[in-house]
Amino acid sequence: MAMTQHKIVFSGPPGAGKTTAIAMLSDIPPVVTDVRNTDAGLGKELTTVGLDFGQADLGNGQCVRLFGTPGQLRFDFMWRIIATDALGLVILIDNTRPDPLDDFATYLDAYADLLPTINCAVGIGRTGECPLPTVDQFSSLLAERGLAFPVLPVDVRRREDVLMLVDTVLIQAEMRT
Repeated sequence: MAMTQHKIVFSGPPGAGKTTAIAMLSDIPPVVTDVRNTDAGLGKELTTVGLDFGQADLGNGQCVRLFGTPGQLRFDFMWRIIATDALGLVILIDNTRPDPLDDFATYLDAYADLLPTINCAVGIGRTGECPLPTVDQFSSLLAERGLAFPVLPVDVRRREDVLMLVDTVLIQAEMRT
């Protein structure tokens, strides 16, 4: 039986957990393009400047190639390049950032022409530390744009949570066929 390969892209602002999420699922050592961070405003030692890549065998002849985009706005030209031919998109948001809803709007704008046709799930991280804005507020922002995607509170350090996001994208893809 031939292996079916799917491409799923993780996107979101710096520190949202894209690299961590990919590492949680990848069956191979993830390829990362992290460099020493020189932007003190990001509050992290390393940051992705190219892309992250991992691969997970889901069994039943299915393999998911996991790609992560750089989060910094200056690398936004990479977002659409990496998303080309993707089966799905996972948008990760860090709820402890100064304006998570604005961060979310940035990614909705960046992928605006792709979102009506791509399978998508939204993961909101660090909701335990910062419960506001709520998952419902993120869903309302989607609804204002005529979009409806699952918005889930997640901890990307938990394999089960990342797998839930990927499964959500794969289920949407199955429903569209």
